[in-house]
Amino acid sequence: MALITTGNSFIRNLEQSGSLAIYMPLEGGFEGRYRRRLRAAGYASLCMTARGLGDLSTYLTGVHGVRPPHLGKKDIRVYYLPPVLTYQLEHLPPKSKGLVLWLIEGNILSSQEVEYLITLPQQEPRVKVAVEMGGDRSFRWKPLKDALSEMVLAS
Repeated sequence: MALITTGNSFIRNLEQSGSLAIYMPLEGGFEGRYRRRLRAAGYASLCMTARGLGDLSTYLTGVHGVRPPHLGKKDIRVYYLPPVLTYQLEHLPPKSKGLVLWLIEGNILSSQEVEYLITLPQQEPRVKVAVEMGGDRSFRWKPLKDALSEMVLAS
C-alpha cells in the first residue's frame, strides 16, 4: 500500500458494484483508514461482526425477536428489536450519500448469506456492503460476487 492513499478507487468500486469482498493484513489498521475515507466521501458506516447474526434479512431489515437467557428462574420472554439497517437509514444526515455496512469476520458466512449481501444494495440503493473475507499481505478488494463464485468453486 502506498504511504498516503486517497481511497478513491476503493470508493468508486464500492459505488459501482455495491458490495465488496475485502482482504487485508491481519495486524489491522487498514479498516480504520478506509472507513475514515468513506466518511470523508459522505458515507456513514456501520461496523458489525458476522458472528451470531442469524438470519441476515430479518436482523438487518425486519423486526426481530430476542430471547435473553432466563437462567431457569423466570418465564421465557421475547423482546422485539427494530431492524438495525432500516433504523440507521432513517437517521442518516440529510446530505449523506448512504450507509456502508462493514462486516468483519465475513469468512464464516454461508454462500446464501453472501448472496443476500450482494442483492442488498439492489434492494436498498443507499446501502453499500463491505465484507472482510480474510487476510492478505496487502489491502485489496474485489466485487463480492467474484468472491462468492470462488466460494462455490472451493466447496
